[in-house]
Amino acid sequence: ITWRIIQGEKLSMRPLVLHGHERAITQIRYNRDGDLLFSVAKDNKPTVWYSDNGERLGTYDGHGGAVWCIDVNRDTTLVLTGSADNSAKLWNCERGVELATFSTASAVRTCAFSNSGNLFTYTTDTTMNSLCQIVLCDVRTREAIKSRTIQDARVTAAVWGPFDQYFITGDDVGTLTKYDIVNGSADENLCQVTEHKGPISDLQASADRTMVITASKDNLAKLFDSETLELQKTYKADRPVNSAAISPIRQHVVLGGGQEAMEVTTTYTKAGKFDARFYHLVLEEEIGRVKGHFGPINNLKFHPDGKSYSSGGEDGYVRVHTFDPSYFDFDFEY
Repeated sequence: ITWRIIQGEKLSMRPLVLHGHERAITQIRYNRDGDLLFSVAKDNKPTVWYSDNGERLGTYDGHGGAVWCIDVNRDTTLVLTGSADNSAKLWNCERGVELATFSTASAVRTCAFSNSGNLFTYTTDTTMNSLCQIVLCDVRTREAIKSRTIQDARVTAAVWGPFDQYFITGDDVGTLTKYDIVNGSADENLCQVTEHKGPISDLQASADRTMVITASKDNLAKLFDSETLELQKTYKADRPVNSAAISPIRQHVVLGGGQEAMEVTTTYTKAGKFDARFYHLVLEEEIGRVKGHFGPINNLKFHPDGKSYSSGGEDGYVRVHTFDPSYFDFDFEY
């Protein structure tokens, strides 16, 4: 496995390869301290690992279908999952015990704890019988406080803004929307922009939550100001982008994706373009690639300390890549 610098130098990176899922990875998540890595897949067993050595700690058993999303609260005491079995579940992180179940009319696509950990949201899919909904819940009472119905789109990705002030969603028509979901009206949004021509497949915030980055099926990732949703930068790829993340310590972003999963069996690995690509945050130039997955990359996350990153793929593997010292010495030539 190599980290390839565009200027020519090659760095050797040997990843930890975690195999605890039988089907494609759908999302991965670090806790705030970065010592634990959580993964969910199209099987029904959310899994937690030690991020430094890849040891599998256990699973959260209780879902009856594919698990689409997972989040962990600020102090790593609670885990939240959303599944295609029409439920979101709240778990005790340490003991793996189910604390509460929130039944829905359709699959739960996204879920997220607020920064304080007192609130959380989940969103549901649009089906023939029900529209997409954003639901706000209180962790302390374990009850839904407020919900909002989305008429013309399906939310596919969501993050909280800084200080729990607002909630940002991306949808299947390429629109980014900002809601005052805590204090505002259930029928009002603060601002909305449509910069993508395809569905938004991932939405992640920077470490200080002042910026968000989107990944889309239109082969683009875009950087936005989280306060105004003003477009700042665009990163161009030559394949659908399934996930994008912002480094917490360097001016780098990483993009992952590849050819659609249904076409993978007819494609040579190199032609499928399943490598992770690194770009300079400001200059929008590609600076490196990391290979390894045998199918599209479905989700990417930087470690909170910025010294490693993890990727989850359609092949069912989670790969944890720790950067070599040379990565931190590398400077982009202006």
